[in-house]
Amino acid sequence: MIEVRRRLHQIPEPGFAEFKTQRFILDSLSRLPRDRMEIRTWRTGVLVKIRGDNPVRRIGWRTDMDGLPMEEETGYDFRSQHPGYMHACGHDMHMAIALGLLSHFVENPVDDDLVFIFQPAEEGPGGAQPMLESEEFQSWKPDLLFGLHIGPDYPVGTIATRPGILFANTSELYIDLVGQSGHASLPHRSNDMVIAASQLAMQLQTIISRNVDPLDSAILTLGKVTIGTRQNIIPGQARLEGTIRTLSLEAMEAIQNRIRALVSGIETGFACEAHIDWGSRYCQVENEPALTREFMDWARRNTDMQVVECREAMAGEDFGYFLRDIPGFMFWLGVDTPFGLHHPQIQPKEDAIPAAIDLISRYLTWKAKR
Repeated sequence: MIEVRRRLHQIPEPGFAEFKTQRFILDSLSRLPRDRMEIRTWRTGVLVKIRGDNPVRRIGWRTDMDGLPMEEETGYDFRSQHPGYMHACGHDMHMAIALGLLSHFVENPVDDDLVFIFQPAEEGPGGAQPMLESEEFQSWKPDLLFGLHIGPDYPVGTIATRPGILFANTSELYIDLVGQSGHASLPHRSNDMVIAASQLAMQLQTIISRNVDPLDSAILTLGKVTIGTRQNIIPGQARLEGTIRTLSLEAMEAIQNRIRALVSGIETGFACEAHIDWGSRYCQVENEPALTREFMDWARRNTDMQVVECREAMAGEDFGYFLRDIPGFMFWLGVDTPFGLHHPQIQPKEDAIPAAIDLISRYLTWKAKR
């Protein structure tokens, strides 16, 4: 499975364009015994059911598939072969673990049916919700669903999770301002979007400190502002791009309402037009408390893994859409790298892959007997 991870690492693809990745997964499945296995595709995703010996329910395992639009700087000899794309969020490791689990359970079936979900477009525009609503998924809908995410901050041999909220609600943010461009020598005939965008950027930074309960947690970050073409042209257009992250739906709604109000004020104050696009929006990943505690207790008793009850993270993950509808949980898998998620130099330690396959195969076997 380490070799599988390396081959997947070379073919990162954008969401809903994981064509080579889907083909690699289907080719890998074609080499496994088919007497207990059924395979379906949904867009660029793959669903696999392994029939159990005496099924009374379906237990699901989900992995994500897509890469990120960034240039790789790892120095790997198996680096990305797709310029401008990289598996910098661990999805290559996630898929390798899932294929390892599949290989195990095809040869070692359990009582319950197992459903493995290879979900596209986790990084955007969001594949979980449409996949959840699809006919293909609903016909094999699991009764329980689990997943993991690599955790750079934890050493190999560690898993970390918590009952309740694990990851935040997230929303992208795109604001376009449209005024009137003109020559730098004639500012009175123009409507300068440098000034409008600058004012808006500063106003947006007051929302967290003045409109969100200080005992709540929220982030509003502007990561990109695009204005102008050259030094002697007053720009008539500006675009601000950012992200919002909250630990409550109420805070997300309050922030978005305040953004609407501030943008409306900019329109009035600078006589311009403004458009807001919320982009991809992910709901919180909320682990089912009883199942999560049971898993943590089981892992402490039955494995050598170090089990950590972690704090909530302001990361986003569209696995939350599945957990709104299906009981389950997600956990961090320690991979011990100094570079964080989405960093061009991230190099997760690959010995986490067999450790995860051993942990999860034992847990699902135990769970299928209960």
